[in-house]
Parts: sequence; structure tokens; C-alpha cells
Amino acid sequence: MFISNANAQSLIPGMDGNLASFLPIILMFVVLYFLMIRPQMKRQKEQKSMMDALGKGDEVVTAGGILGRITKVAEGYLTIEIATGTEIVVQKNAITTLLPKGTIKSV
Repeated sequence: MFISNANAQSLIPGMDGNLASFLPIILMFVVLYFLMIRPQMKRQKEQKSMMDALGKGDEVVTAGGILGRITKVAEGYLTIEIATGTEIVVQKNAITTLLPKGTIKSV
């Protein structure tokens, strides 16, 4: 007799309704992760691998839109030749694009 009463009382009325009401919110977070967060993490990983691969002679575009050829690579900085005899020093994370070789001559 006590066991049947205990089993009957173990289910709280409305518990399934609460779980079902959270399901759309959980589903939205999963969709948000795959549509926004995951692609951003992928772009950051690609950007980091590009930064690590930068070397002397590479042609790059800075965040300000300046095109140039890397002449020196330091710890966190790059020296870029933007014209013959004109060099600037920029932070590595200011580089947005690595251009194919010969792009600057064609511009």
C-alpha cells in the first residue's frame, strides 16, 4: 500500500510541461551556436594560422587598407615596405589579408 502511494506521488504534476517549455530555448541556443559562434571560431583559427605563416617577402593588406611587402618580422610587429624606400611598422594583428605574390605589381 505504501509503495503504490509512493509511486503515485513521485511524479509531480506539470513537470513535463516545464521541460517542454524550455525545449525551444535550448533549440535556439543550439542553432545560434552552429550559425554564429562556430563559424566565428573557424575564422579566428584561420586568421591565427595566417598570422603564424607571415614571413619576409609576403604581400599583405593592413586593416587600414595599406598594401605592402613585409621586409622584417619581429615578435609582435612587422615592417612593411609600402613604396620604394618607404617602410612602416605595424602590429601583426593589423594584417587582414595575405595577398598572392605579384599582386602589388599588378595594382
